[in-house]
Amino acid sequence: MNDLQTLRTALTLDEPSQDVIDRSRHRLQNRIHGGRTSRRRTGWLIAGAGLTAAAAAVVAIAAMPAAPVDGPPMRTVSGQEILLAAATAAERSPEGAGTYWHVKVTVADGAVASSAYEYWIKPDGQAWMRGAKTGGEVMPMKAHSATPFSLVAVDLTLEQLRALPADPDALKAWIAEALERSDARTSAGKLTASDREQAGFQSLISLVSTLPATPAVRATALRAIADHPGVQNLGTVPGGQGLSLPTGERLVVDPATGRVNGTSVFVTMDGAVNKVADPAGARIDAEWTDTLPE
Repeated sequence: MNDLQTLRTALTLDEPSQDVIDRSRHRLQNRIHGGRTSRRRTGWLIAGAGLTAAAAAVVAIAAMPAAPVDGPPMRTVSGQEILLAAATAAERSPEGAGTYWHVKVTVADGAVASSAYEYWIKPDGQAWMRGAKTGGEVMPMKAHSATPFSLVAVDLTLEQLRALPADPDALKAWIAEALERSDARTSAGKLTASDREQAGFQSLISLVSTLPATPAVRATALRAIADHPGVQNLGTVPGGQGLSLPTGERLVVDPATGRVNGTSVFVTMDGAVNKVADPAGARIDAEWTDTLPE
């Protein structure tokens, strides 16, 4: 059984057995006979005609998660299972194509209002941006980079991004080594071991949310995140399943498509890490497109 089948099984209630149906029907009959003994036989025949349907309704209610009867309670799906199912779906998804890699990050500013930050990047490094700083207009970026895609402190070309290892351990090792070689600094100086560890985890989040990684690399990054102990399932939320990560970040993952539709941390086009205070996080839309808005 693959990850998707495992998750589907865990999220779907089992059909009640014939024994459960028979016992439920018997209890219903006893209740009817006990409370309506003054009825004439003709009334029993009429009631009996709907007995099977009524018993089935009792079984259906008994099978609801809120009050399980005559069977084991529904198993809670773990955060790791959701990530592994999403990895399987991501691996099977088609690889997109287009002229521009487009990312839109929408963050709630209040109960109703929201702000959006979006950018378009060509593989040669040309980039455009739209957001509060541009007054809502699409503006070309002045600096064109030959390595326009950022894994936090590591900048890559599209070819390097697509060539990342498709094995979780190898991918984590590659990122760790690249971060160690990086000359990135914080306000306190060079990256510490703790800084590199955090940046490595945030790089995995970037690979599954805002970067044009291949389906195989995206699936690998999802499995690498699942390898970390402490991933918690927060339940169904808009966009998929909410997950709490061991480093404090949150993701919204759709296990059916393998897409990450929301995150509490994202990396901007210039490699800056942004953390979202709103518990709902930021909505992420990322895809290849041939259209650049005017």
